[in-house]
Amino acid sequence: MAAESISVRCCIAGGGPAGMMLGLLLARAGVEVVALEKHADFLRDFRGDTIHPSTLELMYELGMLNDFLKLPHQEVPVLGAKVGDFVFPFADFTHLPTHCQFLALMPQWDFLNFIAERGARYPTFKLRMKAEVTGLIEESGKIAGLHATSSEGALEIRTRLVIGADGRDSVVRAKAGLEVQELGAPMDVLWFRISRPAGDPGESMGIFRAGRIFIQINRGEHWQCAFVIPKGSLEQLRQNGLPAFRADVGKLAPFLNDRTSELRDWNDIKLLTVRVDRLRKWYRPGLLCIGDAAHAMSPIGGVGINLAIQDAVAAANILALPLRDGRLSDDHLREVQQRREWPTRVIQWLQVQIQNRIIVRVLGDQQQLTPPLPVRLIARFSLLRRIPARLVGIGVRPEHVQTPSA
Repeated sequence: MAAESISVRCCIAGGGPAGMMLGLLLARAGVEVVALEKHADFLRDFRGDTIHPSTLELMYELGMLNDFLKLPHQEVPVLGAKVGDFVFPFADFTHLPTHCQFLALMPQWDFLNFIAERGARYPTFKLRMKAEVTGLIEESGKIAGLHATSSEGALEIRTRLVIGADGRDSVVRAKAGLEVQELGAPMDVLWFRISRPAGDPGESMGIFRAGRIFIQINRGEHWQCAFVIPKGSLEQLRQNGLPAFRADVGKLAPFLNDRTSELRDWNDIKLLTVRVDRLRKWYRPGLLCIGDAAHAMSPIGGVGINLAIQDAVAAANILALPLRDGRLSDDHLREVQQRREWPTRVIQWLQVQIQNRIIVRVLGDQQQLTPPLPVRLIARFSLLRRIPARLVGIGVRPEHVQTPSA
């Protein structure tokens, strides 16, 4: 017997950007929704902290932008890159047709807490922390709810629709038996932070040198750093020793040389195992996956959070009224996939091309890098910098919040 049993129109598994945004939008449309987050809070390091202009535009459409921008954040109007010794601006967001022409760097927990607070203003929104999905309830070939464990004990939720928004290691998609198509990734990423005193350069930048790729992101009081390594090579790095790793960081970003000792042991360095995949079918009767649960993205461009939030907006636009009025069908779930699958395929194709044509070459080449022709053209012609800015900042098919009908 379940210690607690509840019934709700929609249950969202996962309190990340996709799940929380969808919960807010459904509640705003009058749909009774409960979101489950397995942790006690949102405080976790090195999650996607990039808020794109398209997401900021959604905040504007929801009337929340001014309050949102009062949260601590850094604004990045231009992204730079360094190939060998050649430094150049790569993506210029200042020409985007949006209210905010910059990337906002903000801890993801601040973003999620903000969405949770706004959602709590609607009586139809409930957020359950420390509630972890353990299984699905299936009746007559249809998903009718889920089982979870909470701090109070076992939890059974009966619902018209289960949303799997529980990330790339989704329990929901695994329990639903949805088929995953692996696209491959030749690299992993090591994340760490190093302090940033006054006098440091201010630019967030990608650095490409022979055999090495390093990303430095200005987070105000510290640098958030990404060190890209060939997939599966972490153990070799460990065997080489932490001093050798610190020395590599210092060579890539010499101004950090005096602070690499802040990496005291390997526990200060977090591994992101990169995966690029997508579900062949995002739904079953009574169930839909969105965000990383439907399509794990490469960290290239930091667009995973953007795609996830766009999924949530499209899902809310398509599903809110059928859910509220009790007429949800498989056709509505199919429509969400059809709406979002094409932009997902385009961005993943671009990411795989960059992985295979650039990342593999840089990581495997021990000779001095020279900028390829596209890089030299972007550096020379400012107009071309709007192309990567558009792809990163807005995406292929931006979604817009619809006003709920009465």
